Amino acid sequence: MDAMKNLVVLGASGDLASRLLLPGLGSLLTASPDRRISVIGSSQTSDVDFRQIVADAFDSVEASGPAVDYARENSSYVQCDVTDGDALADLLSQIDTPACLYFALPPQITMKALKAMADVDLPEDLLLALEKPIGYDLASAKELNAAVGRLVPEEQTFRVDHFLNLPAVLDFMGLRFANQVVEPLLNRDNVESIEIVFDESLGLEGRAAYYDRAGAFRDMIQSHLLQVMGLVMMDPPSTFDHVELPALTAHVLRSTKLWNDDPATAIVRGRYTAGDIDGRSLPDYTDEDGVDPDNATETFAQVTVEVDTWRWSGVPVTLRSGKGIGHPRQEIAVTFRRPPHSYSRFGGQDALAANVLRISLDDERFGLDVNLGGPSDQRGLTTKTATAEVEEPGLEPYGGVLRGILDGDPTFSVRGDAAEEGWRIVEEILDSFDSESVPLRDYQAGSAGPEAANEALDHHAANTTERKRR
Repeated sequence: MDAMKNLVVLGASGDLASRLLLPGLGSLLTASPDRRISVIGSSQTSDVDFRQIVADAFDSVEASGPAVDYARENSSYVQCDVTDGDALADLLSQIDTPACLYFALPPQITMKALKAMADVDLPEDLLLALEKPIGYDLASAKELNAAVGRLVPEEQTFRVDHFLNLPAVLDFMGLRFANQVVEPLLNRDNVESIEIVFDESLGLEGRAAYYDRAGAFRDMIQSHLLQVMGLVMMDPPSTFDHVELPALTAHVLRSTKLWNDDPATAIVRGRYTAGDIDGRSLPDYTDEDGVDPDNATETFAQVTVEVDTWRWSGVPVTLRSGKGIGHPRQEIAVTFRRPPHSYSRFGGQDALAANVLRISLDDERFGLDVNLGGPSDQRGLTTKTATAEVEEPGLEPYGGVLRGILDGDPTFSVRGDAAEEGWRIVEEILDSFDSESVPLRDYQAGSAGPEAANEALDHHAANTTERKRR
């Protein structure tokens, strides 16, 4: 494919484009001054100053350089109803190729647009980028994947999950596969448990129109944390390309099930009540503007799963995300098993702290908890954390997303069946809410979340130890 010429943003007047997508483009163009990209915005709204939207987005990340200047000068806007085939055909006729249509739209609108495109003569080199979520349940995800598959080949389809382009997630790939001391340890024989956590101190922040219908499991577990888990736990690839990585991550998700097949112990959900975080007050979630209390929407989601493969069977993997959390964690944490021998002079095996490898998702900080000292050391046994951080900042996550799209490289996009497997897992979770076994628990904003969340982790740890004794 020739060098990409045009990025067409459908839904250009929305929050996603101005807050994430266009700032990400600015960071990419700053880092790649030789790129020449024209940005075309489109939506149903007629009075949109898209050039100003682009300028403000670039300014928000201090974007600069010749590639940024070119994009500023070559940004334009076309009003278009994307659910109208004739309007889409007219839009495409005005655009030079190669080009990418980026669907910064809700899945329901994306589905209508894809159906409208079925009767449009599309350029052979057109790329389609679909923003998460892919559908709103398993059935709609399958329908959307089938619709896009009738329009362009899979290698020209980009299902976007920007968490796969978080600098820290990409760092983990190098940490694991470029170091002989790490990869051989990542298996059921050496790993006690894995946690992938993305807590936030933020509350609803005016997103009730979307969030109160979605909730934390749909918003964070299905679209983000399960996909990160796929990368963290995949088998070593023979090559890092658009065939191998998406296939291996999809295999992980296909092998995923609830821990012990028991929703009552595997799932914790909660909703924040009024509280204070860092001097600011959060109201009760049910008092937020636009919230319908009858929806019973969860703002805290925790689920423990098992990846039932030869490599990982028997290892509890906990995915967690909560809003209104005091002192939030955002990390991948791999806890290793303690030494197999119970050294009495160390105080026995239970006295040994576990080695934990931590990768911070927000500041690219790495840490490893290790035990020092010994039987002859008068100071006794000491646990210390070796830390390091990446000093050179990476691209904004959406900068990484757009780099893959503009280079025609879908390696870190989501394969269709992986998106469907994510919905399969989350639908099983959501179905359990109808029973009383998974209650909606209150937790105060500014706290660590529902007390039942840590109790569940302790239960899984004990259960894992019991499994190993059998």
